Amino acid sequence: MKAMILAAGKGTRVRPITYTIPKPMIPILQKPVMEFLLELLRQHGFNEIMVNVSHLASEIESYFRDGQHFGVQIAYSFEGRIVEGELVGEAIGSAGGMRRIQDFSPFFDDTFVVLCGDALIDLDLTAAVKWHREKGSIATIVMKTVPKEEVPSYGVVVTDDEGRIKAFQEKPSVEEALSDCINTGIYIFEPEIFDYIPSGEEYDIGSQLFPKLVEKGAPFYGVPMDFEWVDIGKTPDYWRAIRSVLNGEIKNVEIPGHEVAPGIYTGLNVSVNWDKVNIQGPVYIGGMTHIEDGATIIGPTMIGPNCWICSGATVDNSVIFEYARLGPGVRLVDKLVFGRYCVDKTGATIDVQAASLDWLITDARQALPSHPPAERQAIAELLNADIRSIGV
Repeated sequence: MKAMILAAGKGTRVRPITYTIPKPMIPILQKPVMEFLLELLRQHGFNEIMVNVSHLASEIESYFRDGQHFGVQIAYSFEGRIVEGELVGEAIGSAGGMRRIQDFSPFFDDTFVVLCGDALIDLDLTAAVKWHREKGSIATIVMKTVPKEEVPSYGVVVTDDEGRIKAFQEKPSVEEALSDCINTGIYIFEPEIFDYIPSGEEYDIGSQLFPKLVEKGAPFYGVPMDFEWVDIGKTPDYWRAIRSVLNGEIKNVEIPGHEVAPGIYTGLNVSVNWDKVNIQGPVYIGGMTHIEDGATIIGPTMIGPNCWICSGATVDNSVIFEYARLGPGVRLVDKLVFGRYCVDKTGATIDVQAASLDWLITDARQALPSHPPAERQAIAELLNADIRSIGV
């Protein structure tokens, strides 16, 4: 069976991570989110997979290649051009990407599934496809019911009693919402869907194709299903994804490494004196990370590989990517550290270099400046005061 993963977006709402990592490659405990999607597709018999790529396309292609190491076949459709010898991504919309593949050669010749490449899901795809076929649908949206207070964060799908889609609402207020079923970005199509998608132009599934299907009265349905779904559309969503995995809420995602104590997992060769640190799970610590005596780590927290956490530092409900060094006494609460950036749960970002705070949060591979002990203590106290004042 055939499927498509949408992987061409720039991921602007997940910056700074997506400056250097495309959204489908964002790691969930050291494993790209798209890899979980491939595993799900394979489990349900989808073994021929097209991926449209654009932003940082080579990162995706060089990791997954032809898919043989993941038990599937993969091919890529690049959206962009070459400018002065450099690849420049120019995405043509989700539906436009589908159409380009079909115009190249009619690949989609039977029922197929389209997934956004930036979500963790544990959906029963087999049951969803069965429902779609029984309805005689040309297009089906897999929906999820959310609490009323969460509706304003999503696109809402309005259906009749038979499941036929009547209308959409984009992030309505609680009072205006006509439904509590949301669009999860998981779609099932028949090849006839290409009769509704123009060739050679940018075209979007949600904002253009779907309204056209409603307008034309096409057999277009939505099926509500009960499953775990974590969309990594924004930086706070990534935070939630890590928390969900560490708390065991996503059934098809296991915490890697060794469980050295209840709720505490480590990669290879972590350097830590367990009797002299305070660690409360759930916590994951990547391989070759060093935790100095006197540090405190409170879960749910992920610390990537090759990090260095100094004595007296506290990491509480936070996510730290690889090669980060936290200086002595730093309190990192509800934060994400990615390279030179520190991000809070709302997505607000601090460039620690620009703020002259890279003494306390820096690259673990970088040699620290040499200062006399008294000057070092004065700098540390000053920077700690500054970093606390801006919420790090």
